[in-house]
Amino acid sequence: MTGTLVLAGTPIGDIADAPPRLVSELEGADIVAAEDTRRLRGLTRALGVHTTGRVVSYFEGNESARTPELVEALAGGARVLLVTDAGMPSVSDPGYRLVAAAVEADIRVTAVPGPSAVLTALALSGLPVDRFCFEGFLPRKAGERLGRLKEVAAERRTLVYFEAPHRLDDTLDAMAEVFGTDRRAAVCRELTKTYEEVKRGPLGELAAWAKDGVRGEITVVVEGAPETGPEELDAAELVRRVRVREEAGERRKEAIAAVAADAGLPKREVFDAVVAAKNAS
Repeated sequence: MTGTLVLAGTPIGDIADAPPRLVSELEGADIVAAEDTRRLRGLTRALGVHTTGRVVSYFEGNESARTPELVEALAGGARVLLVTDAGMPSVSDPGYRLVAAAVEADIRVTAVPGPSAVLTALALSGLPVDRFCFEGFLPRKAGERLGRLKEVAAERRTLVYFEAPHRLDDTLDAMAEVFGTDRRAAVCRELTKTYEEVKRGPLGELAAWAKDGVRGEITVVVEGAPETGPEELDAAELVRRVRVREEAGERRKEAIAAVAADAGLPKREVFDAVVAAKNAS
């Protein structure tokens, strides 16, 4: 019989949030694959757990090389527990390659649900939660970061991002530039920890606030684009939306079709606006 791959959520701050099943899985796993074995030792000490299985590191630097080894162990019947430093494995953390390889090998994959910075920040943000999308970390380079933001400039779902504290001010500046200074957002810092803070407000205000420096683990939640009816969109706004999509890499024909669909307008109307703007310039 083949083994089982178990993805286990770990606390994002408060150790008391550890799911009860995490203890039994740590004690019973044949192999514990950890993003940071030192962090794992701290977790097991805090939980009063003694691992009997083999502990191996599994992080971004060795993920590709170690995946075949773990799949081989799983194929031989091992129960492999995968944990990362905080939250759920595979969500902006190591794990995706191993899950994909295990699924390909027809090996059972299950999970121990646990804390999630994405869902916690979303719930605390005060922004709409009925529809959302997780965008992870933005690129570090300014141009690439702007390009990625422009791709979702018209996205109506609430957006959730992770960000490093030393890049937060640049990221909020870029968001204010692309989404507008009045777009509502929330910066969630040190979730579930002693100095937890949720700073809510327009992107322009948050960008100014972040100039003084912000510490800790950061999750940013941004309100989706407003649902603007056709009667509220003038030709200049239609042209701007097409240009944003073109700058993000779409062909003009595709950009016009997408803008028309979002605005509930005939493609010809958007096309005529783009042509008129081109002739005027």
